[in-house]
Amino acid sequence: MRLRAGTAVLATLAVVAVVAGVRFGVGQFGGSDCTGQVRLSVAVAPGIADAVRQSAAEWIGGGPEVEGTCVAVDVRAADPADVAAVLGAKQKVSLSGAGAPRAGVAPPDVWIPDAGTWLQRLRAAAPQFAFTEEGSVALSPVVMAMPEPVAKGLGWPRKKLGYADLVAQITTSTNFRAGTVDPARDAAALSGLLALGGTASALDQRRPGTSNGLLRALATDTSVLRDDLMAQLPQGADAGSLAAGLGLAAMSESDVITYNAGKPPVRLAALYLKPAAAPLDYPFAVMPELDPSQAEAAHRLYETLSGADGFRSRLAAAGFRAPDGSAPGGFTGPAGAPERIGPSPAPGSGEAAAATTDGATIDRALAGWSAVVAPARILAIIDASQSMRTPVPTARNASRMQVTLAAARGGLGLFSDDWQVGLWLYAAGAGTNNHRELVPIGPLTEKRDDVAGALRTIRPAGGDAGLYRTILDGYREVQEGWQAGRVNSVLLLTDGADAGQQDGDIALDDLLGELEAVKSEDRPVQVIVVGVGDSVDRTPLERITQETGGGVFIAEDPAQINAVFLEALSLRTTTPR
Repeated sequence: MRLRAGTAVLATLAVVAVVAGVRFGVGQFGGSDCTGQVRLSVAVAPGIADAVRQSAAEWIGGGPEVEGTCVAVDVRAADPADVAAVLGAKQKVSLSGAGAPRAGVAPPDVWIPDAGTWLQRLRAAAPQFAFTEEGSVALSPVVMAMPEPVAKGLGWPRKKLGYADLVAQITTSTNFRAGTVDPARDAAALSGLLALGGTASALDQRRPGTSNGLLRALATDTSVLRDDLMAQLPQGADAGSLAAGLGLAAMSESDVITYNAGKPPVRLAALYLKPAAAPLDYPFAVMPELDPSQAEAAHRLYETLSGADGFRSRLAAAGFRAPDGSAPGGFTGPAGAPERIGPSPAPGSGEAAAATTDGATIDRALAGWSAVVAPARILAIIDASQSMRTPVPTARNASRMQVTLAAARGGLGLFSDDWQVGLWLYAAGAGTNNHRELVPIGPLTEKRDDVAGALRTIRPAGGDAGLYRTILDGYREVQEGWQAGRVNSVLLLTDGADAGQQDGDIALDDLLGELEAVKSEDRPVQVIVVGVGDSVDRTPLERITQETGGGVFIAEDPAQINAVFLEALSLRTTTPR
């Protein structure tokens, strides 16, 4: 294709920084016969934004066109959590921990986040969101980074350390600090949490409480931003500095390369453990609702990034690998870095296999994390009616009550001491209005043993009681003592049998009217319902949570209530309407 005189030069000059390091406009100059514009906005994770911008500028300089129309590309660096929040809001969903959409962040036509886990989370929350994944454009393994003297103290590099070694160090050592960025907003931290958490869960069989200990230890040194985490690394090689600084954090290989390139007082060692944690794979995602010309322009940009030697050279200079996990020319990894990271390495090749994840696993991990770190004031109400005696075949015929209480005890073990928790039960004859306070709402520093003891005493002891009146009374109780800076919630665990049909209960419409009258935007209270078994009628319960904020989570197989219980608790990070 012939170019107009000076086109390539003008295209290069048209790469303008609108906000330094944040937004870049890439000019448009098509072939000699192109007219008009096909505009394409591209949001890119900051680590590779420069490389994408420069390669896009070169592509534009070559005069691309789509059916005779010039192509215009706008590349901007954007925090993946901010883009995920804006895309979720557009689909009328929210991702746990991603926060509310930020002003100035607009939905892009093409999104290149740092990891496919963002796309998995969006797909799980909004199955109707029909974006297209073209493929990966870069890759950076997620490693366990340690100050070199600390790693050597554990035997590195002679000893092949494993996740179990690190989990033991994190959960049992009194002078070892492990830290993390918030995994709900950082893909590398999430990958590390999944890898360490999977090992901790397996160790729970031999050392009960390992998972809880891991989460609490990581939560102690949680940073909002990765730069804050890096600032906590040791600032000297003496014993005091090493003990005061972080000893371990999950981060990308590129972060380790960048940190060490700055010649810090203590270099980082990168531990490439097996199975490898899920890498940062920088997927190229094309958003739905693009017109055919935009979709074609997006596809051609992807092909350009996939096949351009210049782009891979820029990746290498920034500490990133090619999408297949290979090291491009000019790439220098940390000590011990494998030549290649791939999903299916050849047997005997010595390559590190990258782990895979799924939406359900991610949701469970983030739910457990949220249960530890999000401050809460919560009234738990447990159904003690006779229907909770029903045996659960998939749980060795334990009753619905037994599996429910086991989930509640497990959740209590996750809650930090700054939680405030109270406990009620409800059943026919269980006090005024058929419910009874077992433990008043108060800080777990004072109430943990009381709550644990009360959970051990609950038995299905009465007939079916008034569910709707109990919800109303519990809502009023939490609202009366409402506290700012916490997520104030009513958590109801019930099998929902014959809701609203018991003597003395109120009608659903009456409950909804009462809730509408007492709710306050200044003192919001969520209602979260965990349903146990296949007798729970979701529809009326969802009408309640639509009024108050919150949600309904049902374990049709009560044996699965642990996962459902954690998922329900993670909802506390969402502000009620």
